Amino acid sequence: MALDVAAIRTRVPALKSGTARFDAPGGTQTPQPVIDAIAAALTDPLANRGRNTEGERNADRIVTEARSALADLLGTTPKTVVFGRSATQLGYDLSRTLAKGWGPGDEVVVTRLDHDANIRPWTQAAESAGATVRWADFDPATGELRPEHLEAVLSPRTRLVAVTAASNLIGTMPDLPALAALAHAAGALFHVDAVHYASHAVVDLAALGADTLVCSPYKFLGPHLGVLTGRADLLESLHPDKLLPSADTVPERFELGTLPYELLAGTRAAVDFLAGLEPAARGTRRERLTASFAALETHEEALRARLERGLAERDGITVHSRAGRRTPTLLFTVAGRRPAEVSRHLAEQGVAAPAGSFYAVETSRRLGLADEGGVRIGLAPYSSAEDADRLLTALDTLGG
Repeated sequence: MALDVAAIRTRVPALKSGTARFDAPGGTQTPQPVIDAIAAALTDPLANRGRNTEGERNADRIVTEARSALADLLGTTPKTVVFGRSATQLGYDLSRTLAKGWGPGDEVVVTRLDHDANIRPWTQAAESAGATVRWADFDPATGELRPEHLEAVLSPRTRLVAVTAASNLIGTMPDLPALAALAHAAGALFHVDAVHYASHAVVDLAALGADTLVCSPYKFLGPHLGVLTGRADLLESLHPDKLLPSADTVPERFELGTLPYELLAGTRAAVDFLAGLEPAARGTRRERLTASFAALETHEEALRARLERGLAERDGITVHSRAGRRTPTLLFTVAGRRPAEVSRHLAEQGVAAPAGSFYAVETSRRLGLADEGGVRIGLAPYSSAEDADRLLTALDTLGG
């Protein structure tokens, strides 16, 4: 069935401002059920996790429900779901832990397609351990990161490969199973940044070939925090730095300090909201999520095509998102105009389409856009055809 965008929009209070929002890759607007879940967690009795008081039981229930929801979303098990402040923080924590086993002669592979949060934690950890960093390139003409790009930099000394599941700048979705197979054949771990990907596609940890994976709920209608998951046996084998009296079980072993219970409640609500995008879907939450993402993909692909046609019809506009498989994320530049100038003009017309490199500095530089980047258009479940037309019309008023 088609996504009922009008119904979705009525449940997102921020859209009442009237702005046509294309800034979802930087963080989506929040549905009312998510807001309500956060408020309920803070207004009901709440304490540190336990079983004695109502507040303790509420905290324990919130954490359990959040882990179950994220396990359904990511195709994994609750006991492997780790919460943290952000995907960046979790990436740094994981890199430092893994680097305890690295040394001179070891190699770590990162790519020029990635957000810096999936580059710098690994390169800095490698440098601290005396390991070598190797860079996998991508084709700037097509935006594609192909298996041969990774194969060219792998060796028997490779300890880890870090790759994005979808570029947050140009939307490219590499063939992760093929890349994972190459990494594993070289004896390396395969880490996936699914922060942008998880907003647009069903994640399946094993199917992607990921040993570890991170995402951020605020990219898919939830609150601001990060999530790490991975193979259970791998997480059990890792021993991050932690306080002496804190739990040594997985996943608590990786969680520093008291969890933000209200944000976990909101995260569970966001997953349930996503599972309800296709109201006719039945079955388990995982099955309903699969049906909802299928409807979402159909909606977003049609809207992306509408935008691409409109941009192609306008002189002076170059679209840099060209990969065969990509998310509904378009990066464009306008001849003779600075990206920031174009973004400001759109904002004045009630259209939110930010400009920059969005922390994907290596990608932006490889595309020849320096650190300035371009204007990014990103879609979300609440994006509408009317929004798309408003953006295109606003570009027509940019002037000469």
